[in-house]
Amino acid sequence: MTYISPKTLTFEDFLSHYQDNPRYELADGELIDMEPTGRHETVSGKLATQIGIYLVADPWFIPRTCLIYPFADTATVRRPDIVVLDETVLDREPLWQREPVITLGRSIKLVVEVVSTNWETDYARKVEEYALLGIPEYWIVDYRGLGGIAFIGKPKQPTFTVCKLVEDSYTQQQYRLNQLINSLLLPGIQLRLDDILPR
Repeated sequence: MTYISPKTLTFEDFLSHYQDNPRYELADGELIDMEPTGRHETVSGKLATQIGIYLVADPWFIPRTCLIYPFADTATVRRPDIVVLDETVLDREPLWQREPVITLGRSIKLVVEVVSTNWETDYARKVEEYALLGIPEYWIVDYRGLGGIAFIGKPKQPTFTVCKLVEDSYTQQQYRLNQLINSLLLPGIQLRLDDILPR
């Protein structure tokens, strides 16, 4: 992840210049190049497929592109690797009819971040932001074991963390290779970290 903004951008600046470019998100007015790799996209694509198969009969769906504008008082725009939205409440979203931007946490059922060099943001700042929005589950997929020891333990290894919202903060459960992942939100999903790793 690289901070590249020479000047502070507003939410409107970001939408007009970077909305359609999946490489970028905005944090406190600073443009961030998320530097995705092919392996990163492989993991997020495989996981989105697994979730999509599970959701086939629900009113929930995974948008092709989606931005999260969590707080109107800060110039922060998140672009998660996967977002699961509840179509039944999107009519209450003030921007959705004209832009793929979510501002209300109740529209979001699940957010997934696939960890790359920005692991600090995924494990700390986004945990707080998504909890404040009231998103029921947040999955952190650290397929290379990049996160700090405080977050994934020692020895560092590939880790899948399921954050479940309890009142206004997340409880976290970690899963390693060969372990079946448990999700209250998607209770019947049959998923292991092994299933989504690059070949």
